Amino acid sequence: MASCAVTLVKGCHQQLLRAGGSVYLSVSQVTVRSLSAFQPVKKSKKQEAEPKVKKEKKVIDDTDRHKPYGKVAWAPVDDVYVSRHYPRTIYGPQEAINILKKFQILDFTPHDQPVYVNLKLDMALEKKKKVDSFVSVLHLPHPFNTDVNKVLVFTEDANQAKVALENGATLAGGVELIQPILDDEISADFYISVPDILPKLVLLKNKLRKKFPKSKRGSVGINLPRMLEVFKTGHEYMVENECYVQTQIATLNMPSEQIFANLQMFVVDVCSHKPVKMGPFIERAIITSQTSEALWFKSQEALPQPEPIKWI
Repeated sequence: MASCAVTLVKGCHQQLLRAGGSVYLSVSQVTVRSLSAFQPVKKSKKQEAEPKVKKEKKVIDDTDRHKPYGKVAWAPVDDVYVSRHYPRTIYGPQEAINILKKFQILDFTPHDQPVYVNLKLDMALEKKKKVDSFVSVLHLPHPFNTDVNKVLVFTEDANQAKVALENGATLAGGVELIQPILDDEISADFYISVPDILPKLVLLKNKLRKKFPKSKRGSVGINLPRMLEVFKTGHEYMVENECYVQTQIATLNMPSEQIFANLQMFVVDVCSHKPVKMGPFIERAIITSQTSEALWFKSQEALPQPEPIKWI
């Protein structure tokens, strides 16, 4: 610190000599500030441990208001309007299907175009747990695909293999099928198995991945005719990106009643993967065709409604 003070005095002395003025300067007249004054103050551990308080989002209740907050009105008066000035319209399922059919007529688009449903799910459970992403196969009441899926059956029982082939299985066999599947010599759309042989199929887990037989998926059991009936004409869907489901449920040329029946079966199957006591499973539901705009619909109306209690 003393060397810093001498250097500072010497520097000031030279500057005054260059200016040509008289120099009357002593070390006592120079104030030297300690460098420790510029060091940042260290925070104590208690200050660092204080949690940051998150600001809660204000939920504005629009009930009993003449118009929604930030919007022009509850509903437009004219046929042509700016959509961002009004709240989003959420249709009933049957009404949304009828609107899609009207879009097809007005736009002169293919009448047999696919109809898609996009769902956003609330995967949260109690105590910070979540519903695991799942893959499901359901039997639609009105199939839109005429192609029959290829189903392979794993069993070491000759009688079960015979029953499987009689009921439409593409191939049935035991552990001898493992190596051809690993070598891509054999492939199928679905793989089902009896419980006895399942421990011997561990080598196929990385190969088949989500197609590997699982009891939760309904692809492990002893009722092979029933399982084959479902998987031969079954429709598969899965949860993607943690909480989204998008799949085709029909074609637009099908009657509205059949499209609604397929939609209802699909929504019921999705909601079966979460306990009812945890509240609604579907946060957002959208239905659209290949060429139309997306329509939001009320998924609760697609679920079977409880019959009203009749008081005697």
